[in-house]
Amino acid sequence: MLIVILLPYLFLEIYLSLKMLEVIGAFWATIWTIGTIFIGAALLKRTPDRIFGNMASLQRGKLDFQSFQDANTSYMLGALLLILPGVFSDFLGVGALLYTVYLQFVAKMSPEQNRTNEFYTHKGEDDVIDVEIVDEHTDSNPRIERD
Repeated sequence: MLIVILLPYLFLEIYLSLKMLEVIGAFWATIWTIGTIFIGAALLKRTPDRIFGNMASLQRGKLDFQSFQDANTSYMLGALLLILPGVFSDFLGVGALLYTVYLQFVAKMSPEQNRTNEFYTHKGEDDVIDVEIVDEHTDSNPRIERD
């Protein structure tokens, strides 16, 4: 079963890497590969900071638990895919990192907006305070003239 998935991936990886080598040359292909390895390693090194930041967002209610898991998994997967040499794995890694950015900035807004809408949906008479003033001392003070 693993071979059925792994063989097409390897053939596509080799084909795209050779095409990139043909288009940009051996020097720039080497720079590309080494650069993406360093970027992936730097992202992987920052994984604990990212997880703790997502935990803080989870506690504040900005992320639900599923988005928390998806953001952390896609971040780590993107970093690992950038470390692997090859063009196809780099594109998959960038796609995973873009999904992480989506979860961090776009999907993070919807739970917060829903929470604020819970508290501010009832406008109008709900925010009016009705007060009745009762004067208990109407006849007890003779110096005050009453009409």
